[in-house]
Formats: sequence, structure tokens, C-alpha cells
Amino acid sequence: MLERSSSFETLVAELNKLPGIGRKSAERLAYHIIKMPKDEALRLSSSIKAVKEKIFFCSLCFNLTEHDPCSICSDPSRKKDRILVVEDPMDIAAFERSGVYHGIYHALQGRIIPLKGITPDRLRIKELLDRIEKGGIREVILATNPDVEGEATALYISKQLASFDLEVTRIGLGVPMGGSLEFSDSVTLGKALEGRKKFS
Repeated sequence: MLERSSSFETLVAELNKLPGIGRKSAERLAYHIIKMPKDEALRLSSSIKAVKEKIFFCSLCFNLTEHDPCSICSDPSRKKDRILVVEDPMDIAAFERSGVYHGIYHALQGRIIPLKGITPDRLRIKELLDRIEKGGIREVILATNPDVEGEATALYISKQLASFDLEVTRIGLGVPMGGSLEFSDSVTLGKALEGRKKFS
């Protein structure tokens, strides 16, 4: 057992801030880092520093990128008349891994959760509307997670899009209610896209 150490406690406290990492998991990770060879631990540290210095959000779709616009937005082979609206860049990564979608994206950077103070103005909804106002978009596919907050976010956006001359659809069956797009497999995501329906 390691004697009480302020540097160890600081590391545990920082790891404990990560999503899904409780105190015991943070302690296990901290012990693992201590046991790692020094060069491996320093590589981990430098990789964290590098992503914080080099990665930012695309100014168009708000995906994570090292170049602006991101590789998806700047890809001439993508269908630019279709926007898939997701909550986070992790959802974009899930769809890209599946290979079932070839349009462009828009990451909202979250979803509407009034009880936590996350209101529509805190999301990238205005930027989505600005993109659509520029023209050329024929379909907006709402792919927020199929849970209460995701459904409320999709409904809010669909109302904001009502005045535009475009088709607004919602991903269909395949993703279970309460599920997370991030953890869905390619077949499930493909079925969800194929089964999309008009949002009403």
C-alpha cells in the first residue's frame, strides 16, 4: 500500500473527474500509471498535452479536428445537400466507423437538459440554422440519442426548421429507446438511417 502522497492524491482526484470513473477506478488507474515504465507514462502525458494543444472544433460542423474545416466538411465526395445532426463528435465517429452515411454532419455539442441549465442557446443550433439559410440543403436527419432529452432536442430543432423548404427526418428503428449512438454497431446505425421517417 502506497503511503499517503499528495501527488498520488492529486492524480486520483484528476482521474476521478473523468466520466464513468469513480474513486476506486481512479485509484486503480493511478496505481497502474505508477507501475508503468517511465517512458510509457511520459508518452501518455505528452499525448494528452498534444490533443489539448492541437485538436479543436471544426468551424462548420463542430466535429473534432486538427484542420479547419475538418476532413469531412472539406471532402468533395460527400453529399453536401444532407446534414446528419448529432449530439457530439463521438456520434460522428460512430457513423463514420459504420460507413453507412456519406453526407455531412452537424454536432450540437450536447442536448437540451433544462434541469441542468442546458438550454437551446447553449447548443450549436443557431449555427445549424445559419448553415441551412445559406441554401443547398435538401434534408436534415435528426440523429440525437433516442431518450427523453434526445427526443426533446430533436422536437425543438424540427420546430426551428419548419419554415425552411427541406425534408426533416428522424432516424428510425434499430437504435433502442434509451440507447446511445456512440455504442451502436454499424448494422444498427445502417438500419436506423434506412428506416428514417419524416419528423412530425
